[in-house]
Amino acid sequence: MFSINDINFKGKRALIRVDFNVPLNHNRQVMDDTRIRESIPTINKVLNDGGSVILMTHLGRPNGYEADYSLTPIVPVLSKLLGRNVIFTRDLFGPNTFNVCGKMKQGEVAMMENLRFYPEEESGDEKFAKDIASLGDVYINDAFATSHRSHASVCTIAKYFKGKSYFGHLLEGEIKNLDRVLFDAQPSFTAIIGGAKVSTKIGIIKNIINKVDNLIIGGGMSFTFMEALGGKVGDSIIERDRIDLAKSIVQEVMLKGVNLYLPTDAVISNGFSNEAQFKTVSSDHIPNGWMGLDIGPKSCRRFAEIINHSQTILWNGPMGVFEMENYRQGTKSIAIAVASATISGSFSLIGGGDTVAVLNQFNLTDQMSYVSTGGGAMLEYLEGKVLPGIEAIRGPQKELTPIKEKVSTAKIHKKK
Repeated sequence: MFSINDINFKGKRALIRVDFNVPLNHNRQVMDDTRIRESIPTINKVLNDGGSVILMTHLGRPNGYEADYSLTPIVPVLSKLLGRNVIFTRDLFGPNTFNVCGKMKQGEVAMMENLRFYPEEESGDEKFAKDIASLGDVYINDAFATSHRSHASVCTIAKYFKGKSYFGHLLEGEIKNLDRVLFDAQPSFTAIIGGAKVSTKIGIIKNIINKVDNLIIGGGMSFTFMEALGGKVGDSIIERDRIDLAKSIVQEVMLKGVNLYLPTDAVISNGFSNEAQFKTVSSDHIPNGWMGLDIGPKSCRRFAEIINHSQTILWNGPMGVFEMENYRQGTKSIAIAVASATISGSFSLIGGGDTVAVLNQFNLTDQMSYVSTGGGAMLEYLEGKVLPGIEAIRGPQKELTPIKEKVSTAKIHKKK
């Protein structure tokens, strides 16, 4: 009902919200065109049907108009990928924009200037959205990464396209794959949660406890759990105000029948530097003056074994400070294990900026079942939150039947 596959766009002007928030170098050249390439299938669907396209996006966080945030560098990249010229309207609401868009012919593509040059975009202003809406016949949201924002071009605008709002291929793919993990995961289901802080991942953990069989916790956040369980973590990063929360999570995991796996060993250092001394010790016996910066080899092998016996895998967050060569082996080993399981037939969903960066660094992106583009939007979706950009099109999300609680047979795997 909301898929563009069900619609013929012949003779229609489609307003498409894309996410071209791409990195630029000091010469203002596009460094990574991934997000632009991901939008091409949706754009081509409309064009191949005989429609025309008006693209909307943001770039960065400008404070009003700032030349450095103009979308000008994106135009030649997009034109090359589409194999056709792209009309660029610099004045979002000037006479030229309305004139150009009003005269668009079949097969033409236009792109508006950076929406965030206007404060009305982020405030979700009704008039602003209505003015944009007047330029098109139908609306398509293909920007999952901004769908957790109640912005004018993401949420408000859909009010003016009742029955004529759709999900683009990218956004539809995100929803289907995230829903597959949340609501249709095949056992054994393993979630790998890493990163520095418990506070940023608590929502995901609480929402998936009823769904997973195994929960692997790594990265800096594991030391808060280790401290909560009575371990000695030296100078490792911990959130002292989250220790009681970590204890409650452990108790809840046990009650739900989920196996909790924490690192058994850690690569520690006497300084946050690749040049500092480092060694491997038991993860709950880290001496003062030393900090854990990666999981150790025993943990790598144990986690890989669990992953290789899983049919569904969710991974969000690195296992250590992978940016430094001496502390990236743990994260790399997880990436290889997930890739291996995927090749063997498991379904893997990967998300989060750092985790995606890991896959790119080790050239393993293509070995995963699905890599989410969402960032913050993916985190909120996995937490069970309603995303305004999705709800604006399909209406309030229906509650799904909760998974029955398991009989508790859980174990905390802290020591081998």
